[in-house]
Amino acid sequence: MIDGLTGVVAVLRELPPESTQQAVGYPSLFLLVALGALVPVVPTGAIVSSAAVVAFHQTSPLSLLYVFLVSALAALLGDTVLYWLGQRGVRSRNGSRWLAALRGRVTPDRLAHAQERLDTHQVSVLVLSRLVPAGRIPVMLACLLAEMPLRRFVRGDAAACLAWAATYQLIGILGGSLFPEPWQGVVAAVGLTVLVGAVPGLWRRMRGQRPKVGGVQER
Repeated sequence: MIDGLTGVVAVLRELPPESTQQAVGYPSLFLLVALGALVPVVPTGAIVSSAAVVAFHQTSPLSLLYVFLVSALAALLGDTVLYWLGQRGVRSRNGSRWLAALRGRVTPDRLAHAQERLDTHQVSVLVLSRLVPAGRIPVMLACLLAEMPLRRFVRGDAAACLAWAATYQLIGILGGSLFPEPWQGVVAAVGLTVLVGAVPGLWRRMRGQRPKVGGVQER
């Protein structure tokens, strides 16, 4: 075990130069964020924050800008492809597995709430949907069921992806500025993003477990 730890330390001390890290890191960031938009189990927020921590500790003044642009573009691409696949299911008599997967991740109550917000606020609700943890899929499904054109969805989602990338990059910058070592900032940024993502679920669970008075659940 000691030999293994020694090997890890040796590898960390012999990291490639920043140019090599960037050549590998930016394409990897793009693929991971785009994949996370298609498969909503990949923690894309934590990935962006971690990349921002690493960029914060690099000497290149454009590193943070590249992380922001790559993250936003990858998120927009993933959202666009997922929406396009969902549209095919809406237009098909038999639906599609992508549309079924989206429906399976949204409860009827959350879908009804997303549809109500979409009717009231229209495209602006897309921006908030990416900033609210677990809010993207319900709003996307509401847009699909409302048969929002792809072009209109992309216009609203572009602003949403820019705001989302900026938010999680700021979390990474905060983590990178608080600790001298990049790995410490990464741990802090990942912990914060996980905490932010868990709060809505805990809040809904607490509301669902409120005591009942006279057989009626308190609201």
